[in-house]
Amino acid sequence: MRIWRSLRGGWRKWRSRTAAAAPATPAEAQTQGAAGEDTPLVQVRTSLEALLDDPRVPEAVREELADEYRSVADMLDRLENGHVYIAAVGRVSAGKSSLLNALLGWPAFATSALHGETRRADREVWRESDDGHVFLYDTPGIDEVAGEGREALALRTAASADLVLFVADGDLTRGEYQALQAVSAERRPVILALNKADRYTEDERERLLARLREHAAGLVGAANVLACAADPAPRRVILVDADGSEREREEQPPPAMTDLVERLWGVIEQEGKALAALNAGLFASRLSDRVSERITVLRRDIARRLTDAYALGKGVAVAVNPVPVADLAGAAALDVTLILHLSRVYGLPVTRREAGRLVAVIVAQLSALLGAVWSVNLFASLAKLGTGGAATALTASAQGAVGYASTWILGRVAEDYFRRGGSWGERGPKRAVEAVLEELDTEALLAQARADIRRALRKAT
Repeated sequence: MRIWRSLRGGWRKWRSRTAAAAPATPAEAQTQGAAGEDTPLVQVRTSLEALLDDPRVPEAVREELADEYRSVADMLDRLENGHVYIAAVGRVSAGKSSLLNALLGWPAFATSALHGETRRADREVWRESDDGHVFLYDTPGIDEVAGEGREALALRTAASADLVLFVADGDLTRGEYQALQAVSAERRPVILALNKADRYTEDERERLLARLREHAAGLVGAANVLACAADPAPRRVILVDADGSEREREEQPPPAMTDLVERLWGVIEQEGKALAALNAGLFASRLSDRVSERITVLRRDIARRLTDAYALGKGVAVAVNPVPVADLAGAAALDVTLILHLSRVYGLPVTRREAGRLVAVIVAQLSALLGAVWSVNLFASLAKLGTGGAATALTASAQGAVGYASTWILGRVAEDYFRRGGSWGERGPKRAVEAVLEELDTEALLAQARADIRRALRKAT
């Protein structure tokens, strides 16, 4: 019974301390925020709400990061209700489920002699309170054979928890150490529990704890490395009857969890509800970065597909248009339309006039840097007039390739402009065009353009 008396006492102390340090209800927290007290709790909750409700996030990104978005929604609920989450992480069969069951006092989590019994993140309420509940999370093992997906789930669950209980049953293996590094990198409190400590003598146990503290140095504080026995092995005892006869009986020792329980409550008492706010803020910040990265990649991919399509359309239009010079005017209209579409992809829509001005700026820089190429383009167009169209077969492919390349370059430069928020930055448009040209293999681009145009023309005939 000592373990449960310790637990109840720790729970009462935590409730009394945190009641004075944090709003008792979400309504009180909101009232304080509205009154001008911009508490960290209010700030984090506002940040999470903004992340969930941001209309600028494309549906494709939300679907790709669906698990992370669910975690954010869960964290928001946690903050509003004052909940604290503890996740157990460890190697297969280290005894995570048994340890959590010992904390709960009943077999809520599945245990088995088979490896990999836990296949998803399950949770149970450890203690309930008007100020918020404490939840225990069980996770899959981190080194299951062909269990990379479940290991990733375990680490994801740990990343969203407020406190991580890392369970080992001996010295750390390479896989355990790597997982402990990943968990510690999330900057949340970690307790390293040596489970099945009853298998060792007292001297062996102390030496093993010393090795664990040494190997986990810099990742877990020495005070947070301790031993427990969630499901001690049965032991045989000799009973002596009144008549002096002896008989043998097998007994199941109670769980040896007191030190772990006291340490868990010690961390909760020290950190209080700030655990949830801090960890939610860190998680939201990382998710926001990931969302930004994915949106950037998604926009870039869409922008480049648009540019490729417009470049091919322009190349074909220039190649097949029998009217000299007029083909250049039509091509310029395509460039303006491309800019309009790119501006919408990046959420910075411009008018047709503004798009025309942007095209003029880029073309002016291209003309200065690639004057000879633009002269060939114009000469090829004029050659159609001088030959009555007879030279079209000779000039169309080359002129179309130049048109293709010019739109391709223009699209890349415009993409960079919109990616920077509709600004050239300190470098100005000339340097932006130069940067694209420096990375460009002109001959390869023109060869690709000619091949694409010929394929398009063959399909059309």
